[in-house]
Amino acid sequence: MASSSSSTQVKKITLKAADGKHFEVEEPVAMEMETVKSFFVGNEEATKDMVMPLLNVSSEHMPAILDFYRNHLEFRKRTPPPPAEEVKAFNDAFLENKSHEQLMEMIMAANFLNTKELLNFLTEAAAYRIKNKSVEYVREFFGIENDFTPEEEARIRAENEWAFDGLDED
Repeated sequence: MASSSSSTQVKKITLKAADGKHFEVEEPVAMEMETVKSFFVGNEEATKDMVMPLLNVSSEHMPAILDFYRNHLEFRKRTPPPPAEEVKAFNDAFLENKSHEQLMEMIMAANFLNTKELLNFLTEAAAYRIKNKSVEYVREFFGIENDFTPEEEARIRAENEWAFDGLDED
């Protein structure tokens, strides 16, 4: 028979990143990831010994993803809810010092994990970073090769000159 202390203990799920590193994650945090949740729904006993592989998520980004959900779960639990400034401060700190490449990798990880809240947050951050920037900047940001000839590009720029007015410094 289980003791009362074990009944309050939070279940853990082990996730294995693409590079083989294991992460022991509290069940409520893991259940924020629809990919993980759909794997375990209806098979709750599997969490005891199962290691779930996450083939498209590197261990470099897992700590940040887990930290995001631990904090956002706490924000949602609080009564009264935390001030918007507190959530914004956490979100700003979360993105601080993240390169464009890291942001894109985290977007791909959030997409694989099917974590709507994080995916929306990260894609909004990417949109903010490219807002009012030059075509060249956006191409570089997303790693897109220019497939226009110089003549085609000059013609398009001339036809749509208004779209290039007032862009922010790259």
